Amino acid sequence: MRTTDLLTIGEMTRRSGLAASALRYYESQGLIESTRTSGNQRRYQRSVLRRIAFIRAARSIGLSLDEVAAALADLPGGRTPTRADWARLSRHWRARLDEQIDALVALRDGLDSCIGCGCLSLQTCALSNPGDRAASVGPGAAFLPKALHRDAAGPGTH
Repeated sequence: MRTTDLLTIGEMTRRSGLAASALRYYESQGLIESTRTSGNQRRYQRSVLRRIAFIRAARSIGLSLDEVAAALADLPGGRTPTRADWARLSRHWRARLDEQIDALVALRDGLDSCIGCGCLSLQTCALSNPGDRAASVGPGAAFLPKALHRDAAGPGTH
């Protein structure tokens, strides 16, 4: 491999749009790989850019990093995903996307009345949430469709 085929972490941040800390985190999680120079500086193969694009696409549909890692682990020899690989892997995500789309449409259509948050601030809450029964299921938008629940503070959300 020629050294011109390797990118510095600065070049990777510029090309991928990710912060250097995200690249280092992805590497620590085994999602991407780098080599090291004699001065211990990271160098990435250009093909890592495609792998990062794959990760970002999977994250944008709500997959956790654990799910992304499992998908990437299914690739032969840990190689960069091809178009055929993406098609095979994304087929499994189609139902998940359809569920999220349906949930978002229902949320959009209900925004002008009530989104089932349990706030009791609207007149319709007396119908949707009599006696504040949503309080018993915990904090947050208790009636928000399950497909839209994402714990932004939980593990694997980077």
